[in-house]
Amino acid sequence: MTHMLSCIREIAQYWEQVLQSERGAAMPWDLQQTLLAGLRLNVLEVNRYLHGSRPTLHQFEAWVLECNGGVIEEARLERLQRAMAGMAIGSEVGLLEGVEGLSESDLEQWDEHGYVVLKNAVTAQAAEAAELAIYEYLGMSAHDSESWYTEKLGHSIWVPLLRHPALVANRYAPRIVKAFAQLWGCEDLWATVDQGGLNPPVRPGWPFPGPHLHWDTTLAPPHHFGVQGILYLADVAENQGAFSCVPGFHKRLESWLKELPEGVDARKHALATLCMKPIAAQRGDMVIWHQSLPHGASPNTSARPRVAQYLSFRPTRWPYLEEWV
Repeated sequence: MTHMLSCIREIAQYWEQVLQSERGAAMPWDLQQTLLAGLRLNVLEVNRYLHGSRPTLHQFEAWVLECNGGVIEEARLERLQRAMAGMAIGSEVGLLEGVEGLSESDLEQWDEHGYVVLKNAVTAQAAEAAELAIYEYLGMSAHDSESWYTEKLGHSIWVPLLRHPALVANRYAPRIVKAFAQLWGCEDLWATVDQGGLNPPVRPGWPFPGPHLHWDTTLAPPHHFGVQGILYLADVAENQGAFSCVPGFHKRLESWLKELPEGVDARKHALATLCMKPIAAQRGDMVIWHQSLPHGASPNTSARPRVAQYLSFRPTRWPYLEEWV
C-alpha cells in the first residue's frame, strides 16, 4: 500500500537525510516541517521512530500509512505534492471567504500585545469531546481528583495524544484556520500535529513542573514572524494553570537583547526578571501568540485541571534562522 506515497519524493529524501545525512542535498528545514505536517505526523515521533528503529524506506512508508489509519486521501497527497513543488495551493478546509475569524479589534489587540483570544474557536461540544479524550487516554476521571495524578501523566503537563478524532477535528476547525490565515496573510497553511495538555492543581508531592517562561524560537537576530496557539478544552481561570505571556514583548525583544550586559544568558535573565500575565478564557477559546513573546504555563492553584490542546499553522515556506541562541 506504500505505492500511494511514491508521488511524494521528499519522503525518501527526508528518510535518507535523517538516517544517512552524508548523502545528497539537505532538504530545507521549513520544507521538512511542511512535509511532516502534510503527512499529519508529529516531528518528535518521526525522529524517535527513525533513530530508534532505523527502518528501510519501505518500512518507513508503511509506518507513515499506519499513522494515518492505513490510507491518505488522494486530494491530500496532491495538495502536498503541489506545495513541495513550489506550486500555489489553497486552504486545506476549503474556501475561507465568509468564515468569521479575528475581528478588527482582535487584530488591534494582536498588534499591540502580541497575543489574542479567539473566542469560540471551536464549539463547546467539540472542545469537551477533546477534553474527555485526554482524560480517557490518561485513565483519569474529570470528577475524581485523585485520578489526576497518574503514572501515565507522570510529573508533566504534556499529553502525547496526537491523532484522536476529536483533536484532529479541532485542528481543522474553519475559524481557527481563518484566524491563522489572517495573521500569516495567506491560506497556504499546514496544521502542526501537536499534543494535548493537562495541568492538574499543585499539591504536596506534585509541584508545578513547568514549562516556565521561555521562547520556542531562537533569539538570534533577525527575529522572524511566527505564531503559536493553545486551545482551552474547558474553562480556565487565571489561577488554573493558565497559559501566560509577557504582553507586548514582541515589540521590544530586539532592544531588550541589546541592553543585556555582555555575557548574560538572555533566557536565564528573562526567567529571573520578566513577569508573565496569565490569560483566562472559556471552553473552546484559543489563545494565539507571537513567537517572540516569552511565555509558559503557570502553577495551578485552583481546584480543577487545565485541559488544553496545542496547535499551530505555518505556510509551506517561511523565513527562519537556523542559528539557535
